[in-house]
Amino acid sequence: MLKPAVLWGSSLTFAVIATIMTAQHRFRYHDETTTRPLILQPATIDPGVSYVDLTEAKNRVSVSANGIPDHLVGRFPNRGNPHSLSEQRVNLSVPAHPKPSRTPKPLELGWNFGVSIDGVVFDPLAVEYWNGDPRSGWSYNALGGAISLGLDENHAHVQPGGKYHYHGIPTGLIELLKYTPTRHSPLVGYAADGFPIYAMTGIEDGNVTQMTSSCQLKNGNRRGGSAPDGKFDGTFNEDYVYRAGTGNLDECNGGFTVSPEYPYGTYAYFLTENYPVIPRCFTGTPDDSYRFGRR
Repeated sequence: MLKPAVLWGSSLTFAVIATIMTAQHRFRYHDETTTRPLILQPATIDPGVSYVDLTEAKNRVSVSANGIPDHLVGRFPNRGNPHSLSEQRVNLSVPAHPKPSRTPKPLELGWNFGVSIDGVVFDPLAVEYWNGDPRSGWSYNALGGAISLGLDENHAHVQPGGKYHYHGIPTGLIELLKYTPTRHSPLVGYAADGFPIYAMTGIEDGNVTQMTSSCQLKNGNRRGGSAPDGKFDGTFNEDYVYRAGTGNLDECNGGFTVSPEYPYGTYAYFLTENYPVIPRCFTGTPDDSYRFGRR
């Protein structure tokens, strides 16, 4: 049994830092400024044999996997995603007894937020910018629907190297785990800093509670000109702002909960139905193994 972590909170304003991964990356041009309903690929394809091994030794939790999910996926390639799903070498490690840092660390491009218990990573950021320019400061929300990313019903798709990864709630996985909103979420995975990840329900004051983000849409309209115009509607990550107390989770989509895995309580992250769905910052220190290309 992993030891529980301590409860921690902060008033730091929520931020998403979009970092250019390489100077040579060719960004796609987009000028869409309005959110649209997501069109998800039906998850009807067997992706192959899933392998994952989670072990705890020497105060570390290690995950070894082939990146193949243990549930059906959409058809890849598809119209919005030209890549084929393939096995990966997933080798990740986190502290078994994570500790909070003094200040939260924003999730940057080039990092996975965490890994699911079926060995598929959570990678919520998309390398898609308004006018194809990272310097604009306007990054597209992968779940905003303004641009097609070919996501399947697990809110996942495939990177050029074949990596299948989750941008939102992994529907097929939580169904396999028999998730129900009437009890505490089953363990879904571990974040890069070692804190556990659960789905939409936790325990507060002894009661099963729907966990809700404190990120809200900004009021009014974008300024236009050198920035997009239109209403703050969720097309861009920058349409949102963290407003403490508007939900029951902190700026990193985390909070204190008591779960079967942590009967004495722990700080944990939650996947939420409202933005950001997958957290965008770390309460603890993320392990360097979660950087891209170092799995």
